[in-house]
Amino acid sequence: MSTRSPSPFSGHATMESNSKKSVAQRRVYGKRRANAPRAVFDGSPAREATSKKFVNVDPVKSIQTKLAEVTIDDMTPQEEVSEPPKCEDEEEESIEPTSQQSSLSSAVDSPDTEATESSVKSSSGKTKRTQTMMEVRIYNKSSKEPLEATAEATDTNSEPSTTSEATDALFEPTQSTTEPLSTAQDPTDEDQEKLNALEKRRAVRKKVPASRRSSGVVHDNKASEYVRPILNEALSPIAAQSIQKFGSWASRSANMFDVAKLAEGSYGEVYKLHLRDEAFRPVVSKSKLAKLKSYGDGVFKVVPLRAKSGPGSKKFTSIEEIVSEVKMLKYLDPVPGFARFREIHVVQGRFPESFQNAWDHYKKTKNDCMNPNPSNKRAYPDTQLWAVIEMDDAGCELEKFTWSSIFQIYDIFWGVAMALARAEEYAMFEHRDLHLGNVCIRSTREDGCMDPPTEHDVARQCSSSGFGISALETTIIDYSLSRADLLLSDDPSGLTEIASSDLDKKQLFDAIGEDEDEIMQRNTYRYMRATLYSGNPTETEKLPDIPGIWAEYSPRTNLVWLLFLLQSLLKNRKPEAQPQRKALAPCSPNTKTLKSTGDSLKAPKTKPLQGGISRLKNTLEDRLKSVLELLDLETGHEDMCCAADLVAYAMDSQWLGEEDFF
Repeated sequence: MSTRSPSPFSGHATMESNSKKSVAQRRVYGKRRANAPRAVFDGSPAREATSKKFVNVDPVKSIQTKLAEVTIDDMTPQEEVSEPPKCEDEEEESIEPTSQQSSLSSAVDSPDTEATESSVKSSSGKTKRTQTMMEVRIYNKSSKEPLEATAEATDTNSEPSTTSEATDALFEPTQSTTEPLSTAQDPTDEDQEKLNALEKRRAVRKKVPASRRSSGVVHDNKASEYVRPILNEALSPIAAQSIQKFGSWASRSANMFDVAKLAEGSYGEVYKLHLRDEAFRPVVSKSKLAKLKSYGDGVFKVVPLRAKSGPGSKKFTSIEEIVSEVKMLKYLDPVPGFARFREIHVVQGRFPESFQNAWDHYKKTKNDCMNPNPSNKRAYPDTQLWAVIEMDDAGCELEKFTWSSIFQIYDIFWGVAMALARAEEYAMFEHRDLHLGNVCIRSTREDGCMDPPTEHDVARQCSSSGFGISALETTIIDYSLSRADLLLSDDPSGLTEIASSDLDKKQLFDAIGEDEDEIMQRNTYRYMRATLYSGNPTETEKLPDIPGIWAEYSPRTNLVWLLFLLQSLLKNRKPEAQPQRKALAPCSPNTKTLKSTGDSLKAPKTKPLQGGISRLKNTLEDRLKSVLELLDLETGHEDMCCAADLVAYAMDSQWLGEEDFF
């Protein structure tokens, strides 16, 4: 398994000279689920799935074609019917369909319209006695002026906030006029009843407007333009349309999901949505319930955005940083061991009740709540913008998990190492912030139990390398400080965009820490910076900042963080619980011989099993100690340059099997 050489420094976007391959040509090592569930708040399909090549269609002609099919049959002799006259606004040239035309097309094809057409037809009649003429006018909701079906009426470059108003065009047929033919007679009672029913249906449709999911959109062109780079990364049309009101956005699932706050950091906070129990949720159809269950628990990273100007313009997360993180989330989604991306939303306003209650509960029950209260108007104004990144639930953070078994440590460490190796090959990736809070674990057992494996669990495993016995699956999260090469899929020339963050502006390298674990983590930041600046992690004397240097690729930083991870796992291991022996039961001297005979029959099965497990534990311990020597900052293996090198070494040494990685 070869590693790609570091790319030369070339600013934000570079052209790779060594390999001219597109995204589809990149190989993803390992196996994972093909598709992640869609976002719970947006039921619409992804934009990529709905992007089609539209055929130029004149909407006026389309309407005329359907109206020409409307006839009234009767028992009178059939007369010749002249072709309906063309609309005055009809143009000969075809134009691109826009949101206005799409809404009109859907209105024509709707069930209500079909019912209208069918009601006008007579199933019993065989001849026509009258000719029905209908005049169709398309009005703008605000001006009530007819819209011209020309290219001037379509603006494909308009902002979503403005096009949402344009889609309010009304499809209102005017009062029909009937020209009697030479053999005209008075309409029959049956025809009159049908016409009356038709008028009633029209009146009902006018009184009951159709519900619109875009009612929670914030109509602020300046704010939408400011966050447009984030909206462009959204997958669904609803999330990509514009900024949404925080309360309206959250209300879409308020009756079905419970909200709980999981964690917080300098970036913002993390919340989890869990489907409510049957007794506490409204009754829904079986199909919708199955869809919600398949969605699973979702995790939402809520990040306050930096204001464009005025208060809040010098704090919080910038637009560029969020865009960089979302691009990496989307790009690394196929790689096993990395978070599954669902959607990105931009919302505005104060926290809705469900999220605020979750924040208050976290404040009361946890001692690490440091962020200001979202209801505090001094901390967050009413117009505060938030980026909400929606992802799969990756499980429990490693820093909140208690591990004791060497099987757990072995699976956690090598799971993270192999994920980094895959990402290095796939995107020249560096995480640069791989502390215990950015590694999540979950159990692959059916019951979700995360306890250490029992002797019988170990005996049932057929792993030849010792990996996978604990049934723990690892996921790397939070790429806010990470670096990756993102091949542009729409550019066949191989243009590469570098997603990175300038860590010299983050004030990460001067802090010392309060306890041993925090001191070790702060030192790791300095080792990482020294690795990038000088190539030697032990030269921690801070050199002057070099603008743009954090865009360079230095994969040895992944090894620096893997060393920190392994040291933390071994240092903070809890004592492994010993199985409790059963108390001896009283017995008579007559059963002594029988008891001893039974014990002698069981001993050959138990002792070899315990001895084999004990030897396997010692073997795994020795392997991890060898890894500490390989990754030592001063005396480590000189050929270890990236996580892929370490994984390749482990496979050659049979510490890992090919089936573990590929």
